[in-house]
Amino acid sequence: MTTSIDNIFNGFKLAAIASAVFCLPTNAGAQEVTLKSPDGSVNLTGDLIEFKDNAYIVSSKFGPLRVAGDKVECFGAACPGIQFLGQNGADALNGVEATQDGSVAWDVSLWGNRRAFTEHVEKLAELVSDQTDGKFTLNISYGGLSDSRDNLDGISAGSFEMAQFCAGYHPEKNPSITVLELPFLGVNSLEQEVELSKAVYSHPATKADLARWNATLLMPSPLPQYNIMGAGSLPTSLSDFTGLKVRASGGIGAAIQTLGADLVSMPATEVEAALKSGELNAVSFAPHAHMAFGTVDSGTWYTTNLNPGTVNCPVVVNSDALNELPTQFRVALLSSVDVALDHYIENYNGATMEAWDPTLDENGIVKLTVRDDIISSIRELVAEPAAAAWINDNAARGLPAQGLYDLVVGKIAASGGS
Repeated sequence: MTTSIDNIFNGFKLAAIASAVFCLPTNAGAQEVTLKSPDGSVNLTGDLIEFKDNAYIVSSKFGPLRVAGDKVECFGAACPGIQFLGQNGADALNGVEATQDGSVAWDVSLWGNRRAFTEHVEKLAELVSDQTDGKFTLNISYGGLSDSRDNLDGISAGSFEMAQFCAGYHPEKNPSITVLELPFLGVNSLEQEVELSKAVYSHPATKADLARWNATLLMPSPLPQYNIMGAGSLPTSLSDFTGLKVRASGGIGAAIQTLGADLVSMPATEVEAALKSGELNAVSFAPHAHMAFGTVDSGTWYTTNLNPGTVNCPVVVNSDALNELPTQFRVALLSSVDVALDHYIENYNGATMEAWDPTLDENGIVKLTVRDDIISSIRELVAEPAAAAWINDNAARGLPAQGLYDLVVGKIAASGGS
C-alpha cells in the first residue's frame, strides 16, 4: 500500500484499525481489488469485503478500511460497475450513464450539421470508442441539446458533458480567449492557430476564466482567415461598404465596422435566409461555413484577401464530468486530442479547400481582391486601437490582459508571422 494513514485520514474515513474495535461482515469469496485516487495520493490494494452506500470496505494490514466511492477508481474483477459515477451513485453528476460493465456515455452539443468545423469532434468520438472497446461513447447532437450560443451555459449547468462554442458569441463570459479574435493578428495557418490556442488555453488566467463555468478547455477548432460573401452590387471602393448590413463578430466585426458597415448579430443557421431576403447584405465566414450555411447559393461577390482575422471556437468539457471519468477513459480522451486535430487540419487543408474555388466558380461568384495598400491602411486603423482597447477593458476585469496579448503576438513573431 503506497498511501499513508495520514492521507487516508485527510481524504477518506478510516472504518477501523482492527476488527476488535469495529467488526465488519466478512465475505468468504472476497477478491482482490485496487483503489486509486485521480491525484495519485491513494493506491490501495486489498480484498473487497463489501461495497455499500457508495463506499468500499477493503481489507488492509491496518484492518478494514472504508473508502468513499466517489474519491477513487476501482480496478479488479470484483469491482462493482458503479464506481465510475459521482457522489449520487448510478444517477451521477451531469447525466453520465454507466452500466454494470462500467461503460459511460457523454452527450456532446454541436450545431448545424457535420462539416469541416466538427470533424475533430467526430474523429475524437471514433478514437475514444475504439480505445475503450466501445465502453466510452460520445453521443454527438447537432442542435438537439442546446442553441449554439447557450452551449457554455449548458456545460455549466451539467446539461451535457461536451460542447463547442465560439468566443465571440458571448465575449463577456470568456474574455480571456477573445484575445485570439483580435483583428489582423497575422496568423497564417491552421497549425499556427492550434499552437496559439493551446498556449492561451493553458494560461492560468484562462483556466480560471473558464472554471467559472465549470468548463475545461479540451481543444480548439482552428479556422482560417474569414472573408466576406456579399449579395448585390459589387463594392468597387471602400465607400461602398458604408451602410452594408454584415453578419460578423469579435475582432472581425471591428475591422469590418471600420469600413463603415453595420454589424448584425444572428446565428449561423439563419444567415442564408437573411441574405436572400435582404436582411443581410454580406456575411463574414471561413470557407467551410460559407459552403455549409448556404451563403454561396445567394452570394454574388467574395473578398479573397481581406483576411481581417478569425474566430476562436473551443471544444470544452464539464470539469466535474472529466474528473469523474475512470483513468482509462480519461487517458483515451486526452491522448486522442492531437490525433483528432491532425485529422481536422488534414481534412480542412485538403478536401475543404480543394472544393472552395470550384464552388465559387460554379456559383458565378465574383472574386474581389483588395489592393495591398488599402489593406495596410485598414490594419493601421484597426489593429493597434483594437488591441489597446482589448487590453484596457480586460485589465479592468482583472485579467492579465497585457500578458495574454504579449503571449499571442510573441508566438506569432517567433514563428515568422506578421
